[in-house]
Amino acid sequence: MTDFDDEDGYQGTAVLEIGGHRYEVRVDLRGYFQPIDGRYHWYGRIAPEAELAGSLAAGRTKGTLSTSHGSAPAEVGDPDPWGRFRVEGVSTPPFRTVFTEDRAAALPPRPDERAQEVTEGGLPRHVRVAVIGAGFGGLGAGIRFLDAGIRDFAILERGDAVGGTWRDNTYPGCACDVPSHLYSFSFAPNPRWSRSFSGQPEIRAYLEDVADRPGLRARLFFNAAVTGAVWQEADARWRISTARGELTADVLVSAGGPLSEPSTPDIPGLDAFPGAVFHSARWDHETDLAGKRIAVIGTGASAIQLVPQLQRTAAKLILFQRTPAWVMPRRDRRITGLEKWLYAHVPPTQRLARLGIYLSREATVVGFVKRPAILKAAQRVALHHLGRAVKDPELRAKLTPRYVMGCKRVLLSNDYYPALARPNAEVVAAGLAGVEGSTLIGSDGTRHEVDAIVFATGFHTVDMPMARQVWGVGGRSLAEVWGGDMRALRGTTVAGFPNLCFVIGPNTGLGHNSMVHIIESQLSYIVDFVRAVGRPGAALDADQRAQDAWCEEVERRMGPTVWNTGGCKSWYLNDAGRNPTLWPASTVRFRRLTRRVDAGEYVRSDAVPDPAASLALTTNGADHR
Repeated sequence: MTDFDDEDGYQGTAVLEIGGHRYEVRVDLRGYFQPIDGRYHWYGRIAPEAELAGSLAAGRTKGTLSTSHGSAPAEVGDPDPWGRFRVEGVSTPPFRTVFTEDRAAALPPRPDERAQEVTEGGLPRHVRVAVIGAGFGGLGAGIRFLDAGIRDFAILERGDAVGGTWRDNTYPGCACDVPSHLYSFSFAPNPRWSRSFSGQPEIRAYLEDVADRPGLRARLFFNAAVTGAVWQEADARWRISTARGELTADVLVSAGGPLSEPSTPDIPGLDAFPGAVFHSARWDHETDLAGKRIAVIGTGASAIQLVPQLQRTAAKLILFQRTPAWVMPRRDRRITGLEKWLYAHVPPTQRLARLGIYLSREATVVGFVKRPAILKAAQRVALHHLGRAVKDPELRAKLTPRYVMGCKRVLLSNDYYPALARPNAEVVAAGLAGVEGSTLIGSDGTRHEVDAIVFATGFHTVDMPMARQVWGVGGRSLAEVWGGDMRALRGTTVAGFPNLCFVIGPNTGLGHNSMVHIIESQLSYIVDFVRAVGRPGAALDADQRAQDAWCEEVERRMGPTVWNTGGCKSWYLNDAGRNPTLWPASTVRFRRLTRRVDAGEYVRSDAVPDPAASLALTTNGADHR
């Protein structure tokens, strides 16, 4: 494989021609020659331009981009939250290219890369590392691999763009409940955040920027949903089936994340409901819910964000609530222009702001994992927050939790309670038990006529659907090995599945801080793991005893946590009542324990020769061993 890093580029003025109109713009462009399709790919951003924004229709628009170096057909997308337009094209870039096709053919392969063959679907036939998913975990893995000099990898994304859960979740009000500066990579700060808590459009735009890091776009393969992965002992490699064909990899990294597969309950009669039905993670933007009677099922993080948005225009909003959530005020504010300038021109100021947020969050870990009684002070704040917004004592009683704060995810909102207190909102303190035509029946026996149903019922977090598509040593599936109870060594590797790593694996979730911090810790461990595997044909498999010892220690630490003692049933727990999702300690401890691979926790093996092939060689009178 030749080196196809994004070496060429252009920054400066340009002319964009669209529909007979000419716009003078400023651009930041980058490009690379892609050996897989034999074409030059270029892309970049057009700086905010009011005249252009007022002229472009929604969606992608074709035009021509010209610089002093040349012109090229281009596609221009909608502006991102910061007013920048994405522009891209294939072949004939509008700038001088140092890395031409002729040069690509003349370059020798890198020492750690083999000549790359390509499948009919445009995938490399073999890579050193295959990464599943192009969200935070997958993009972060790609950047860390490039930084470490590991260049022979492919990121397989099922969608047509990067972003993961922040691409898929587009429901009204979708936002993050971790402050912006902390919910971003330490190695890719964003000085443009508009608010202290970012909305979905900004986070997705941020991940698009991350994907524009040199060398990363060229290794992204979209519409490549992974449908199966089989460990081949004879070759010590993974055979991976995707929607674009098959490829093999020495190491497989699963970065699909726990919030990728929506969970919808099986409700009797739901199939016959005459109105619109969809999950919050698969929002139907073609359905106009204004003036409709809407039922929202669930009271988790998605529900408290979309309920206020729907309530404003709904004829009636009915919230089915099995268990009320603890809701704290959302300390959100607009980030000033001066702050943005400082973050852009004096980067240490943003690192300092990030550190302050991190330390304040990390200080709460004791209440979650050792002394839940500490959280009673926060409970008083939450109850005061509820009391100020909801004056009706009956409704306030329905919304008051009866378990210790932190047992379920603590939520942040300033408009959830006021929305439920409005005349067109109703809270049903029960789950949804059945559907008869357009009538919804609560588990308390109440009946409600609605026009649409929105499920805000979360994701498959404790069963990981992909486990049914991964087969390890002896042909056993990961789902079979786990048996409904996920376990892994250091949250990253699983015994019986050599050269397989997880980003956000079992017991790596957090209840108090940013998951991006955990992801970065795991990425350092995974880079070290790939280096430890070394040459092709070698394999590292987690030692079962080491994995058991790790899981026993996690279980011991889980005992006094609020998730086990708080008196609630949450999505953190599996059917056996065990918590396979959260990390029961500080993020500092997790980072220390995943700083590097301990060779003593792994069993090393080499590729196993195929006996049938050896017999054939012997029969033919040749000994090639």
